[in-house]
Parts: sequence; structure tokens; C-alpha cells
Amino acid sequence: MKSLAPTTHLRAFVPAKDFSVSRSFYKDLGAEELWSSENMVLLKLGDSFFYLQDAYVKEWAENTMLFLFVPDLELCWRELQDLDLVNRYEGIRWKEPTDYPWGLREIHLIDPAGVLWHFATEIR
Repeated sequence: MKSLAPTTHLRAFVPAKDFSVSRSFYKDLGAEELWSSENMVLLKLGDSFFYLQDAYVKEWAENTMLFLFVPDLELCWRELQDLDLVNRYEGIRWKEPTDYPWGLREIHLIDPAGVLWHFATEIR
């Protein structure tokens, strides 16, 4: 089967239950705003990009998962702990670094809208 023409990257649309709260959360997480409008902002987190939008459907938000590979998961975990996001934002939950049988070590972080982020590195 023939594939599409070559692609360069993928940008997800991430929902926000409270746009200003989510915007602050991602800034605190280290995301850089590259562009914004009244109801959407393009964010850069590391080498990845996504659109945070002022749109919320509970079933959609709580079933959205994003996967972000990081070179040093233990450093990422320490930085997340230092940010103290779970005490600064309502609804934030996380799971400490865990090894999974599919060969990845992951941190799970749920944002203010219920979106689940997987921060991961390969187990060597």
C-alpha cells in the first residue's frame, strides 16, 4: 500500500476546560507560546508543538493522551516535582516513573482539563 507524501511532524489540538488556567499550566511546565488568538495558542514544549484551544468536551478531554519522549526521565521527574504543579493547579495528578513491559519508563501527568500526558524514555 502506498503511503502519503512525506510528512514532517504532527500537531495535536489539546482541549482546555478553563483556557486561562491551562495556558498558565503549560507555561509553568515550560511551554513557549509561539502564536495566540482569542481562543487558541500554539505551544512549543521541547521540540514538540501543539495547539491549546479554548474548547472542552469532557469525554474528549478525558480520553486524550499525548506521548512525549524525553532524554532523561529522572531529570524530568525531579523538575516536575520542583514545579509542584499538583498543589498549584486543581485536578492535576501524576504517577511517578514506572517501567512498563513494552520497554518504556514513563511518568503520567494529567493536566487541568483531564488530558493524560505520557513522558517517556526507552529502558536500556
